[in-house]
Amino acid sequence: MTGCIGVVVVEDHELLADGLCLLIEQDLGWRVLARVVNGLDVYRACVVHRPALMMLDLGLPGMDGVDVIRQCAQRWRDLRIVVNSASDDSERARQSLEAGAAAYVLKSSPRTTLIHASYQVIRGERFVDPAVFGGMHDPGGARHVPRPCAVEMPERLLTLRERQVLKLVAEGQRNRDIAQLLSISVKTVETHRLNMMRKLDAHNVADIVNWAHRLRMML
Repeated sequence: MTGCIGVVVVEDHELLADGLCLLIEQDLGWRVLARVVNGLDVYRACVVHRPALMMLDLGLPGMDGVDVIRQCAQRWRDLRIVVNSASDDSERARQSLEAGAAAYVLKSSPRTTLIHASYQVIRGERFVDPAVFGGMHDPGGARHVPRPCAVEMPERLLTLRERQVLKLVAEGQRNRDIAQLLSISVKTVETHRLNMMRKLDAHNVADIVNWAHRLRMML
């Protein structure tokens, strides 16, 4: 991939977003096409701008970062997604890579790590911050990524829309507000909410909040 690389920055903290934009335009010499602060707005931004690369924070309002990755990676196979996260949880990294991210970089790492990861994914390779997996390598020379668990967990049965509703309920949004945010009817929200609660054996909002934390949607 040659020429000027177009990038969408997804980060809800303005100071961090400013830093990423400077890195992209000054250090990498690429172009920032858009800045997005809410997980629900990422897909539309990609439709409008068609970036080659996305720099994404996982802890987003509106929609979990892993679900954002999955949604965009399924739609745009050539989109390279670099996760820039505060979490060094290897499970969170595994989820991101399984969903379609090409790189996982810690916010606490030197800027050179993010620069290296960005160049690497544009070349079609993958990158995992050594601080996450201790720099382990497999015999083929690639960064080690744990294999997914074979056990079917309840949360794996949730649809993307049910996961969106789960996160928004945990954030304190009412059904009416969720309907507006997702551009669906209140009745549809209620259906997704009931299905989600049934699959997770959740009986109240407290249970939903607990599941959101368990799934690392609330960072």
